[in-house]
Parts: sequence; C-alpha cells; structure tokens
Amino acid sequence: MSYDLVVIGTGPGGYVCAIRAAQLGLKTAVVEKRKTHGGTCLNVGCIPSKALLHASHMFEDARDHFADLGIGVSAPSLDLKKMLSFKQEGVEGNTKGVEFLLKKNKIDAFIGTARIAAAGQVEVMSEDGSNQILETKNIVIATGSDVTRLPGIEIDEKVVVSSTGALELESVPKRLVVIGAGVIGLELGSVWRRLGSEVLVIEYLDRILPGMDGEVAKQFQRILGKQGFQFKLGAKVTKVERKGSGAALAVEAAAGGNAETIEADVVLVAVGRVPYTQGLGLDHIGVQIDNKGRILTDAHFATNVTGIYAIGDVIAGPMLAHKAEDEGVAVAEILAGKAGHVNYDVIPSVVYTFPEVASVGKSEEELKAAGIAYNAGKFPFTANGRAKVNRTTDGFVKILADAATDKVLGVHIVGPEAGNLIHEAAIAMEFGASSEDMARTCHAHPTLAEAVKEAAMAVEKRAIHM
Repeated sequence: MSYDLVVIGTGPGGYVCAIRAAQLGLKTAVVEKRKTHGGTCLNVGCIPSKALLHASHMFEDARDHFADLGIGVSAPSLDLKKMLSFKQEGVEGNTKGVEFLLKKNKIDAFIGTARIAAAGQVEVMSEDGSNQILETKNIVIATGSDVTRLPGIEIDEKVVVSSTGALELESVPKRLVVIGAGVIGLELGSVWRRLGSEVLVIEYLDRILPGMDGEVAKQFQRILGKQGFQFKLGAKVTKVERKGSGAALAVEAAAGGNAETIEADVVLVAVGRVPYTQGLGLDHIGVQIDNKGRILTDAHFATNVTGIYAIGDVIAGPMLAHKAEDEGVAVAEILAGKAGHVNYDVIPSVVYTFPEVASVGKSEEELKAAGIAYNAGKFPFTANGRAKVNRTTDGFVKILADAATDKVLGVHIVGPEAGNLIHEAAIAMEFGASSEDMARTCHAHPTLAEAVKEAAMAVEKRAIHM
C-alpha cells in the first residue's frame, strides 16, 4: 500500500496533521497503537481531566457556595462511579469524533504498533501478531509523550499512580500526596481536594508552576493554600514504600539532609513527561535525538533522514496539545508545497484549576534575563464589576509591553475564565499589537475581559477602576 504521507500516532498533533494533509490532496494514512484515536490527550489526559475538573467544581459549588447565592439545596452526595462514567462518556464522544473525522477525510487508519523499517517504509504490527508494510513518500512521527518516572518509585496505578491512574481512583483518598507542583499535579490535586482529600504537594524547586511568571505563581499558591492545599517546597521524595493499604514516603530537603516519613493513601507522581519514541526504530534508521530523548528537527520539522518529520511532544518546545496541532498543520502544508509556520512566541498555556492560570509570551523573569526593558500593567479582579458580583475576585491580569515600542511581549492571568481571556491577548500579540491597541479596544460591560483592557491601560498608568 502506497501513500504520500503516513502519520504515526493519532493524538492532537497526528490526527490534525493527517486531516490537513488529506484536505490538501495528499493520500494519507495513520497508525495508532491504541484501539481508540486521540492519543494521551483525549484518552487519559486533557479531556478526562477536564471532565473531572468540571464535575468536581460543580460538586464543590453545590456543597459550599450555592447557599451564598440564595440557592438552598440539601448537602450533595458523591457518586464517584457515576462521575467517572460521566468522564468516560466524554472521552468516548471525543475519540469517536476523531474516528469519524478520519473517515470523513478518507484517511486510512491502521491499528497496531509502528516501526520505521526504512525511509519510506512503515511496518505495522497488529495485536494478532500479523504485520504489513506501508510504502510512503513521507513519514510524520507524532507519538507524543509518556509519564516521567522517578528512580526507585514503582507506579502501580493503584496506590502510587501517574496521571492515568489518578483519573480512575475507585474511592476518594483521605490523604493524597502529589509529587510535583506543575500543571498536572495541581489540576488533579484540585479534583480530589474538592471531593474530600487532604492534599499535600511536594516540589523539588522552591516554587510552584516552574516556568510560569513568578508573581503569578506566588499569588496562585496563596489562593490554593486558602482552598486547603498544603505545600512542601524545596523537597525531594527519595523513597515510596507500600504500607498497609497506603504508602510511606521518605522526604528530605532538596539539598539533602535528614529524611522524614509522610504517609498517604495515594501518591500521585506528576513530575513531567518524556518523549515517547520506543519501538520506532530510530537508531536503526539513524534519526538523531538530543540528550533529553527529543527528536532533532529543522525549522520545517524535518529530521536528518530525508522524508521523515516529527512534531509535538517528541520534539523541542512546550508539551501542549495545541502546539502539536499547529505543528501538524504546518508540516502538512509544507509537504503540500505551502508555507507552513508556527509562531512559538505566541503559544498560550493554561492551568485548568479554579481560578484558572493562563499565560502567553514572555514572563518578567525571561525579559529581565534577556535584558529587555519593559513596562508592566496590572489590574486585579477585585476591581472588576463582573468578578465582584460573581464573587470570583481572586487573581489579576498582567500585561508586559516593550518599553520603547509598547509592543505586547507577554500576558499573564490568574483568575476566573483565564483560559478563555488569554486568547484575546494571543490574537493581539499575533498581529503585533501594542498595549495601547488593547487599551483602546472597546470591551463590553460588565465582563471579565474588561480586566484585560484595564491592565493594558495600566501599562501607561491610566487604569480607570483602580
């Protein structure tokens, strides 16, 4: 069987790449090792975690906040089995949607494990042991990433769990310890805290959300603290042992020292993800990787082997589904003779807790390190009319603009609907907007988005409501 393009992996990067290639007239096939499409994101990542974040938020609102709004309800009871079923229904709806889109675009889908036998040849090994060779002009590797494991800590997905196991717990743990204060740990920690867990987050660094704007991270940690999160920063877990039905963790300072023992019902290991390239045969065909296991590519996503490309979590850059999607579109357009491109300066990032945290562009720390002079405008949600009336006033919007040109270089939001609000900033930055452009754009009242306008006005110290 001969194709113009074979895409290995049907996560957000892979299936989007395949669809765009098919739209452009390329005969396209995909190979997926799971029985369902959508990769980690749709099956055991973004989609199921957001379902549980939504459901747990509704549960907490009914329990703790409805009365404040004049809504009298009896204390809600948790049917965890039903909540997990709700989550799974959402997963199945999305994965079946991808299957439909592949068929709609006449893309051949092969279920099995892929191995690149040679440039232009993909071997597909099916579950029943049979295999076949797909001949193709081009190959795109979009195999995503896997959970980072800590040395000496065995993940059994029952007591010591990864993000996958944390989405399937059969009961609410009384005490949950999260190793890692990044996005995944804080999101899943939020789910189980809302449902009744005591949550302790242990982080090697002296801050949460590594890589995000420092001021945002500090305020967000205070907000999470008010919600009941406990933090042990600048600490490392050296051992996790099963103890009865739970676990005992040996924890010491990151710099070393005497260890203390912390007990937990469930331990969530959430220290990041690593590129997944096992079994692809990269060594055999000579595809180069870096010291972090990422596939090396040029500006057009091409590897050092002609006809083999890579996108998404297996290459450098943030491990984000939407980054992979944009790269998938770009490489498909390049293969079709068009000018595919990704602007890595404008890729938003969101933490889907409550409140949400979102950012796009440079942080203050990055601008200072690069020696770029900037002006900052900040506006708190406590001064926003819609946030006040909704009683969702935690957080702020911060806009960073070039001191000489006023071009917006970064926007950071912690607050309600931050994940939606950030896209106003992303569009503005994509078109090279100044803070004045954002400030002079009329915003509807009363909306949360007015906080973005006011932060832009604050860059020139002319915010009205502060």
